[in-house]
Amino acid sequence: MLRSIKDLERYTVSAEDGDIGEVSDFYFDDARWTVRYLVTETGSFFNERKVLISPIAFRQASWETRRFHVALTRDKVRHSPDIDLAQPVSRQREREYSQYFGWPDYWGYPSDFSWGAGPLPEALIGASPPVVHKGGEAGDDPHLRSARVVTGYGVDGTDGEIGHIADLVVDDESWDIRYLVVDTSNWFMGHKVLVAPRWAGLISWEASKVSIGLTREAIRQCPPWDPAAPVNREYETRMYDYYGRPVYWESPAEAESRRRAATQPPTQPAP
Repeated sequence: MLRSIKDLERYTVSAEDGDIGEVSDFYFDDARWTVRYLVTETGSFFNERKVLISPIAFRQASWETRRFHVALTRDKVRHSPDIDLAQPVSRQREREYSQYFGWPDYWGYPSDFSWGAGPLPEALIGASPPVVHKGGEAGDDPHLRSARVVTGYGVDGTDGEIGHIADLVVDDESWDIRYLVVDTSNWFMGHKVLVAPRWAGLISWEASKVSIGLTREAIRQCPPWDPAAPVNREYETRMYDYYGRPVYWESPAEAESRRRAATQPPTQPAP
């Protein structure tokens, strides 16, 4: 199911033997736009620290009670290495942190899957580690971005400014960020639209700006979206058809079959 990142903030994170704290942010990688960690603010038992919890550690989520259950103990979290989130998290620091918890690397795989060996976080559990050649990790560059920081980035179309990012929409199983919620209220009277991150032609992290290869008029005429309603497959299909983009849940062969079926004339009833 697709969910608003903002709606997931303040969820309680529960270990096997008690609560750890509350979610305050999400860190995603800037290559695949997949959430890699929940930023959890701990209570006094943990000296008011912030810790990163990977979806690999998830046992289940209780959406009704706004709670994430993780396969960790409070003591394991309490003794975890300190990590300074005021500074960019390097790949080396990320590996050291993950090794403490026993989480496998999600990077370095040649596949197109978000989690290396498969589309979901659990695919990494027990998977063979990737073969990464020296220099194959783009040095030690940081790749993690804060969802809270990205919210508020300006968005430009091909013919001028469109609005700003108001939220992110994430798949609660794969943790892929499927859409940027773009608030166009300064131009289109409160209109909010969804744009897939992979449609962005240029992202300037330094300038806090996202450029999209769509005109302002194309954005204005896109299928209306109700922020109070869940993003369902029917709406997604209409949106992708409007933009003329291939849907992410179909293979190229499936997409071509659907396109042909949609263009076939209706079958005439037998006389």
